[in-house]
Parts: sequence; structure tokens; C-alpha cells
Amino acid sequence: LQKGKIGEAKAINYLKKLGYTIIQTNFRCSFGEIDIIAQDQGVLVFLEVKSRKNLAFGYPSEAIGYKKQLNISKAAITYIKQNNLFNTPMRFDVVEILGDDIKLIKDAFSSNIRY
Repeated sequence: LQKGKIGEAKAINYLKKLGYTIIQTNFRCSFGEIDIIAQDQGVLVFLEVKSRKNLAFGYPSEAIGYKKQLNISKAAITYIKQNNLFNTPMRFDVVEILGDDIKLIKDAFSSNIRY
């Protein structure tokens, strides 16, 4: 849990430097959690943060499988419905932290869920 919080703090600082506006962190609903919700040039962005010390278990982003993507998508739809943001463009990004390196993967996956 502590390692995740450190990774999220690094991700937030990184995103702010890139011009993202952080709206909310750790949004939770019955489908799961979204690490960071932000805005990037008028686009609502749902971000998953994954970090690892090394490549012993592969790249951090590889841990975001189909089921995790589905749960993030469902949570995003819940957020959109709760905040009446139906006509707002959105995307799913991943912040990958590997040791001291940090990388943003824009449009890391897409949602097939309709609301």
C-alpha cells in the first residue's frame, strides 16, 4: 500500500509537469478504483499507475490485463454518470514507473462499455 502511494505521488508530480490538471485521486466504486482522474486539454483522463523496482516480473503496464481494464472502464462510466459528464471526451492512460524511470502511455486501452 505504501509503495503504491509513493508511485501515485510520483505520477501526480509527473502529470502536473506535463500540464495535466488533477481532478481526483483514488476514486472508488463497486467496480474498483481509478488511481487518478485528470484533465488534459479538454479530455477527461482515467489513469492507472503501475510501478516496479525491476523487470523481474515484466513491465509494470503488462500487469493491466483485460479484467483490470474492464473494471477501470466500469468505474470510469460510474464516475461519468455521477458527474453528468456524458459529452466529455475521455481516454485511458497508464503511468508506468520502473525504478527511477517514469513513462506515460496515452490511450493505453479503450473501453467497449457504453453508457
